[in-house]
Amino acid sequence: MATNTNRNFGLSTLALRNSISVFILSALLILFGVFSYITMPKESFPEIVFPLIYVQTPYPGNTPQDIENLITRPLEKEIKSVDGIKNLNSESVQDVSIINVEFNIDVDTEKALQDVKDAVDRAMSDLPTDLDQDPVVLDIDLSRIPILNINLSGDYAIDDLVDYAELLQDDIEELSEISEATITGDKEKEVQVNIDMAKLQANQLSFNDVQNALAAENINIGAGDILLGKTRRSIRTDAEFSSMEEIRNVIIKHENGNIVYLKDIAEVLFTYKEVESMARLDGESVVSLNVIKKGGENLLEATDQIRKIIQQAKLTQLPKDLRITITNDQSKQTRNQIANLENSIISGVILVTLTLLFFLGLRNATFVGLSIPFSMFISFLILSASGVTLNFIVLFSLILALGMLVDNAIVTIENIYRLYAEEGLTAWEASRQGVGEIAVPIISSTATTLAAFFPLIFWDSIIGEFMGYLPRTLIIVLGSSLFVALVINPVIAAAFIKKQDFEADKNHRKALIWFVIFLIAGIGAHLAYVTILGNLLLAIAVGVLLFTYALNPLSAWFQQVLLPRLERFYSKSLAYSLRSWRPAAIIVGTVVMMMGSINFYFNSNPTIQFFPVNEPNYINVFVELPLGTDVVATDSVARRVEHKLKEVLAPYEDLVESVVTNVGAETASQNEFGGGGGQNTPNKARITISFVEFEYRNGIKTTDVQREVTEKLSNWLPGLTISVEKENNGPPTGRPINIEITGEQFDVLIAKADEVKRIVDEAEIPGIEGLQIDLETNKPEMLVRIDRDRARRLGVSTQQIALVLRTALYGSEASKYKEGEDDYPIEVRLKKEDRYDVASLMNQLVTFRSQASGQIV
Repeated sequence: MATNTNRNFGLSTLALRNSISVFILSALLILFGVFSYITMPKESFPEIVFPLIYVQTPYPGNTPQDIENLITRPLEKEIKSVDGIKNLNSESVQDVSIINVEFNIDVDTEKALQDVKDAVDRAMSDLPTDLDQDPVVLDIDLSRIPILNINLSGDYAIDDLVDYAELLQDDIEELSEISEATITGDKEKEVQVNIDMAKLQANQLSFNDVQNALAAENINIGAGDILLGKTRRSIRTDAEFSSMEEIRNVIIKHENGNIVYLKDIAEVLFTYKEVESMARLDGESVVSLNVIKKGGENLLEATDQIRKIIQQAKLTQLPKDLRITITNDQSKQTRNQIANLENSIISGVILVTLTLLFFLGLRNATFVGLSIPFSMFISFLILSASGVTLNFIVLFSLILALGMLVDNAIVTIENIYRLYAEEGLTAWEASRQGVGEIAVPIISSTATTLAAFFPLIFWDSIIGEFMGYLPRTLIIVLGSSLFVALVINPVIAAAFIKKQDFEADKNHRKALIWFVIFLIAGIGAHLAYVTILGNLLLAIAVGVLLFTYALNPLSAWFQQVLLPRLERFYSKSLAYSLRSWRPAAIIVGTVVMMMGSINFYFNSNPTIQFFPVNEPNYINVFVELPLGTDVVATDSVARRVEHKLKEVLAPYEDLVESVVTNVGAETASQNEFGGGGGQNTPNKARITISFVEFEYRNGIKTTDVQREVTEKLSNWLPGLTISVEKENNGPPTGRPINIEITGEQFDVLIAKADEVKRIVDEAEIPGIEGLQIDLETNKPEMLVRIDRDRARRLGVSTQQIALVLRTALYGSEASKYKEGEDDYPIEVRLKKEDRYDVASLMNQLVTFRSQASGQIV
């Protein structure tokens, strides 16, 4: 029998001397670990605060060149003086200026946001005074990405669909997990004052007369308080429009006994705005609810409650034939990943136990297997306390760590069992000395593994912020496994370790009793509809019989027969390899093989991807027509593309869940920062094809579907640009390669960009698809050049002429019409027949009062 030695590790010895406390600690760790796992917010993406500020300034009715000169340049001049800017770029398009300000990763986003707002405020004096709204300054927030889209469609008018969407919106926004639910696809209303140009001129009126009359009649002004006795009462003039008839009867002119009403010179309608965007689901008009979750809230709970609200609304509030489709549901991927994690943990415990069963026996294998849930529960506790959400990076890290966290426990339990079974030490002493012998090696082994991941914590840039969860999670999990191996495993081994007795007879009666107990319990759980517990109990029942009559005998044969043979074979092989010149030959051969492998790998030209190529859950088909194309024309082309897609996707109809089309709005790529929000793109459309979940695809790869769609639509129609993109897994990174050309002279930049594009096109580089310049200069334009001398002689200013043209064509908001809680703009412009007729626009009279005589000119 071996004697006691000083082989000792202080922490483990302390745990052994306080074993009851360790068991209590273990129970608490399991309890709080399970609670942490259940309550941890579950999301698709990590909550990353991007140091990227987005400045958007709408200025409707202006060309990109005017937007550049009037809006973008003054803003850039002030913004570029802010400290910490890494990159500043802008985009001036029709009706809107967009400036992206990227800061260094170490800059506080809140401070950066405030600094940019201050810079924008300083630039306001240089911006046009007639802006419809001030510049909007926002920071990029991934939590603002909708967690799902609820699409309402059917044989209903848009107004009815909007009403149904608002019913759902009110209930969904009451959920504590939800920030907001925005409605898209609805048509905005306005009061249209469509002026007859001939009648306007015949009555010697101008647009200003109409606007001023409407504004003067639609007022709500407080006059103050009046003292009546001992009571003060407020006096308020409430003269807001309450009906269309009141607007039509507004007096525009009253001279020489002649009264001109608005209805005499214009048609007044309460109707929809001119169509700027359209949306369809599988060919039907659709109204969508984009649901946005609050940061840090549980994605799965939110989507579960949303589905319950929809089901309840279907039963009580919504018509039976209303079609409600949920698309882009982020919770599907998260649920699958969590299910994979849970299955991996359970499978890991089972496989580790089965593998070690052949080497250590069932009891010792179980000790090792317990280290997996113990390590995981400790990790969940630490992650939850650190405010980390359970996202796909964390889930991936946990699954990756499963194969490594049992290493320490295997070494610990095997060494304890060796001292106990072969050297004759008591269970307590074997645990003390066993851990004492291997504590330093397993600590150093774990430390070397952690050292490989530790530098990744300092990975800078946005990608580093996104991927930094991987090393942090791995360090926590492996550190937890080391704690389990040094503290919990020795205590469990000291309390329950036993020698294997291969000669003992099988206890058939005991095995059958346990089998019946677990079988009855499993059936009872199923009858109580506790399916998971029932399956687990039935699996244990089968496992009892399997272990007693198959695995235990097989384990005994492996340890007594096969393992000794393998050890003798290894011993002979090792002795043979160490003789004479063979060690040097083996070392040289290993080096040669290593060099050959490296050379083979790099000469095979391996495909390099930033993120793994995944099987997409949805793909986007982007349709772009020449700049200046009307949204109605774009929609007609989009319908043709939809029809073509229907033919291409016909063999995959069981694979396609939905097809959503957006024309004019919501057409920017989701792989880009900012997403191009706010841009008016009537010449563009986006068709999103969503696929069913992976397990229902019958082995068909969605990448093959994407490739076929790309091949069938490329160069399908002349003058039409079509590109196909899959969903983006990971942080928004923009295009794989961007070639940026900078300079002061705009014309030279355009020429150089065209030259670079021509060179790249002629090179025919494999893999390049849809190469294009992001500068659009080919929109048709009609310039109005004013004869300033004649204008001065007639007493009219250039501004008056320009404003008359703008109001006649684009329109001008004169006031607001209130209906219920909603406000609608009152827009004054020419009627459609005159508005879109060049001759009528150019021949209209500029009516104004002379400053000299006060008479109408």
